[in-house]
Amino acid sequence: MADNKDLDFTYTTIDKIFRLSMGETGDYSGAKYDGDFSMTLEAAQKAKHKFIADSLNISNGSKVLDMACGWGPFSNYITKDRGAKSLGLTLSQGQADACNANGLNVMVKDCRYITPNDFGTFDAVTCIGGLEHFVSAEDWKAGKQEEIYKDFFKKIYDLLPVGGRYYMQTMTFSKNMIPYSEFDINADKNSTAYICALMEKEFPNSWLPYGPEMVIRNAEPHFKLISKSSGRLDYIETIGQWRKKFRQFNLKKYFLYMSLVPKYIFNKEFRHQVAVFRVSPNRVCFEQEIMDHYRLVFEKI
Repeated sequence: MADNKDLDFTYTTIDKIFRLSMGETGDYSGAKYDGDFSMTLEAAQKAKHKFIADSLNISNGSKVLDMACGWGPFSNYITKDRGAKSLGLTLSQGQADACNANGLNVMVKDCRYITPNDFGTFDAVTCIGGLEHFVSAEDWKAGKQEEIYKDFFKKIYDLLPVGGRYYMQTMTFSKNMIPYSEFDINADKNSTAYICALMEKEFPNSWLPYGPEMVIRNAEPHFKLISKSSGRLDYIETIGQWRKKFRQFNLKKYFLYMSLVPKYIFNKEFRHQVAVFRVSPNRVCFEQEIMDHYRLVFEKI
């Protein structure tokens, strides 16, 4: 699994750049356009938050655990718009500091190991994008992927009452995924081999499930599936909108970009990581159906 160090670049190094681009509680997961790409990114993100809150029956006073909460956009929505009580968890100190500065209740803690002894039980639990970091390529090679998912769902089961709901949003590998042995960071930059290797550099020690079916079967027998929908096309649009926002001029933001130049010059691994500002490997993977993206709602039985 990705640890604090692995997530440092993606979520802590770019923390200030992200907030200057997306706002203090900006959302770094796929929005919900449902085919209406005339919507603003902000409106599509709010539509996603409403969909999740409605699916989980979140209302005034609901106690919600927001796993892998990022900069707190969903926690912010349910506390302000629904009157819920939210606890957010992240592995990024940068994200936690930003969330707490913005009045949210967020802790740096590994959500895979939460038990009722930590914070009690919850009316609803979300994990928006977190599953993508739970398994490493080494875990997958060792045949541990499904065991890790089963253990995680058992943890969620213990945190909810019967009938309590859990929302998961995750990327998955899709029909055009290539064998891991073909990943090559030195391959032609237009090749699938290069794009997949670059994706691994962007999210070190993170390996995706093979389709929603892998997730669903490991939720059994603790949960029944309430709804499933693909957000692949939505995510392609989301990434396009993010890239526009990252490039919008802001003097403070561009000073931060410049501060990374020495690291770019002297650190080869960092150059691979920041290549995502030139080409989005995730977007290419979605476009070529190397990856898909799913929204899954489960109910404890």
